[in-house]
Amino acid sequence: MTVIDNAIYVDGRRTDNPESLEETFETLTARNGFAWIDLDQPSPEELQAVADEFELHPLAVEDALAGHQRSKLERYGKSRFVVLRPATYLDDVEKVAFGEVHLFVGETFVVTVRRAETPDLSSVRRRLEENPELLARGPQAVLYAVLDRIVDDYAPVAGGLENDIDEIEDQLFDRTTNELSRRIYELSREVMLFQRATHPLVDLVNDLKGSVTDAAVDLEIFRGLRDVLDHTHRIVDRVDASRALLENALTTHLTLVGQDQNNQVKKISSWAAILFAPTLVGTIYGMNFDNMPELHWTFGYPLAVLAMVAMGGVLYTVFKRKGWL
Repeated sequence: MTVIDNAIYVDGRRTDNPESLEETFETLTARNGFAWIDLDQPSPEELQAVADEFELHPLAVEDALAGHQRSKLERYGKSRFVVLRPATYLDDVEKVAFGEVHLFVGETFVVTVRRAETPDLSSVRRRLEENPELLARGPQAVLYAVLDRIVDDYAPVAGGLENDIDEIEDQLFDRTTNELSRRIYELSREVMLFQRATHPLVDLVNDLKGSVTDAAVDLEIFRGLRDVLDHTHRIVDRVDASRALLENALTTHLTLVGQDQNNQVKKISSWAAILFAPTLVGTIYGMNFDNMPELHWTFGYPLAVLAMVAMGGVLYTVFKRKGWL
C-alpha cells in the first residue's frame, strides 16, 4: 500500500498511527476523532480498498483514478471530493509543471491522493500538528491547509511567467531575434493552462467558505478560507494580466514582422523598377532591325547610356524620397 502517512487525530493531536486500513477504521470508531490517510499514486486496487472502508462514491473514485481533472469540488452526500492542481515553475526550461491532488473529505476522515511531487503534504501535516487548535476543527482544517499551501505556491509560478513576459517585451523590437512568435505562443499555452488551474478555485473556495458557519468552532476556518480566496483573486488577476500582455505582444510582433516584410517588398520592387529602365532601352536597341532611329547615329550609343543612367537616377531619387530605399 502506497501510504505516506496514516494517523488518527483527537482534539487536534495525533493519538494513533494505524498500520492498516482495517485498524484505522476500528480505531477511528473507538477514538471518536478523525483520520487523515495520505496516499501517493495508489493503484486501482489500493484506492478501492480505501473507498470500501470509507464508503467513497464510485464516481469520485473513478475520477481520482483517471486523473487529468480540472480543479473542482463535488459533493456526495456528507462527503466531498476536491481536485486541486498544484503548479511548479521550472526556470531551466521556462515551463510550468502541473500535478494533481485529490481529497476525499468526510465528517470523520480525510484521504489525500497525490499525483505530483509538489506540494509536500507531509510539511502541511507537520504545520497543522504544530497548531492543535486549528487541527481540532477536523477534516475542514486539513482541506483548508492543503488549499492554502497550493494557492501560496502559485505566487512563484506567476512571478516566473511574468519574468518571461518581460524578456519577450524586451525582444519585441530586437529584429535580430528569431522564433519570437514560437516563444510567445508556447508561453501563452503555459499561461492558458495556469488559468485552467486557478480560475475554478474562485468558485471552489467561495463554495467552501459559504458552507462554513460563523460559529466559534468554525470561525478560524472561515477566516482562513477568506484569506485563501483573497490570494486566489490576486493570482487570477495576475494570470489574466499575463494572458492579455502576451496577446498584445503577439499582435505587436506580427505587426512588426509585417512591416519588415512590407519594407523588403518595397526595396525589391524599387530596385526592380530601377533595373528595368536600362533593360528597356537596351532591349529596344537590341532588336536588330535595319530601319531604326539613331541606329547609325554617332551619338546614339552615348545617348542611350545616358538615358539609362538618367532614368535609373530619377527612379532612385523618387523611391528614396518615399522611403522605399
